[in-house]
Amino acid sequence: MTTTDTTIPTETLRRAVQGTVHEPGDPGFADAHAIFYRHLDAAPCVAVSATTAEDVSAAVTFATANGLAIAVRSGGHSGAGHGTVADGLVIDVSGLDTIDIDVESRTVTVGSGATAGAVTAAVGEHGLVVGFGDTGSVGVGGITTGGGVGFLSRLHGLTIDNLLAAQVVTADGTLHDVDAEHEADLFWAIRGGGGNVGVATRFTYRLHAVPQIVGGLLVLPATAETVAEVVRITREAPDELGVIVNLMPAPAPPFMPAEVHGRLVIFALLAYAGTPEEADPVLSRLRAVAAPLADLVRPMPYAGLFAADEGDYHPVATSTTGFARDVDESDAARVIEVLSERLTDPGLQMAVVQLRPLGGAIARVAPDATAYAHREWPLMFNVAAIVTGVEHLDAQQSWIESLAADIAKGTPGAYVGFSLCDDEEQVRRIYPGATYDRLAAVKRAHDPDNVFRRNHNVPPA
Repeated sequence: MTTTDTTIPTETLRRAVQGTVHEPGDPGFADAHAIFYRHLDAAPCVAVSATTAEDVSAAVTFATANGLAIAVRSGGHSGAGHGTVADGLVIDVSGLDTIDIDVESRTVTVGSGATAGAVTAAVGEHGLVVGFGDTGSVGVGGITTGGGVGFLSRLHGLTIDNLLAAQVVTADGTLHDVDAEHEADLFWAIRGGGGNVGVATRFTYRLHAVPQIVGGLLVLPATAETVAEVVRITREAPDELGVIVNLMPAPAPPFMPAEVHGRLVIFALLAYAGTPEEADPVLSRLRAVAAPLADLVRPMPYAGLFAADEGDYHPVATSTTGFARDVDESDAARVIEVLSERLTDPGLQMAVVQLRPLGGAIARVAPDATAYAHREWPLMFNVAAIVTGVEHLDAQQSWIESLAADIAKGTPGAYVGFSLCDDEEQVRRIYPGATYDRLAAVKRAHDPDNVFRRNHNVPPA
């Protein structure tokens, strides 16, 4: 039960943690609970900026003793707003940001509050990589427990496929060091199960040698033919190629020519793990689809794909996500038709369809090996709308859901990291069948009272 009692004994909490306890009005309170999507922000009654795993344990124990709902904030990028909670307690783990690299064993151990960009840059100094997503300011805690889909996933698997060990605080405040041989069920559950079974405080990842990539932005005209061809080429490409294909209006000059501004384009962000000579055969095919409107693809370190942060950019947005078997010319024509119609909506800043080719190393892992169960699908998609204000959000849902259904064509499943909706139907899409049942069993063992419910929640069996 969540309390709204403003007389909770925060002095007890202050004495129990090394980090900082923030209450409304305190300096740093807003920063400790603010999330990326500010329109989803909530007002907790207390926030703890943890500096140790023991701080996290103490905060969990305090919250349960005082009937406070718990939210866990790492990078704060949860599209569902799960990084904060009204009238509850926010555990901000962003202070757990240590990065310890063992070059000889090709491993890195990091705190769960470290950002994807910081870890990528640190290991990149040694010519090494671990695949996260595509945004530097995302916390590794959220992306790892969700699965971790990014540019290197086809080559080296999801983030969770490179996770060797972790430390987790469970609902009773106990710290668990888990790996494939120690508390294997808990280790299984944190690899894709989100925040359902505890608060991850530390991760150890396997590293791979990728001293150079050929990557960047390639912009092509968007027609049914070009979209279908780009999807076909990227699906057939070697695993070394990772691509995010965005269908969206072209941005304004000077980035794009004035005559193209506002027209739908293919905005492809790509990374080929290899030399220019190795990348050229597939990149030449992409460049031959149509005359590029912009070509910023070049040799670079992998960390060059990760911007440091978004600054003051906090969009008001909504979206839906799913999987697809293919996107052919008919499908692409439908996407272009719908997005073109949305260009006239005065409340809409941008409508985007994002396609991510999967397969490769992702599909070579058994679907029951982790709590991410969607290994077989070759494409992931997102349909998104960025609006000028919250009053325009509801008007987008109908076309977003309809277009998503047209792309999926009955393909089941959803990715927790991109899911906004957190009702039971969506949770069952994220965790289908036996995956749901096993998560519920692990939940029963480690969180029988559903203390960790501010997530895409699987209740204890």
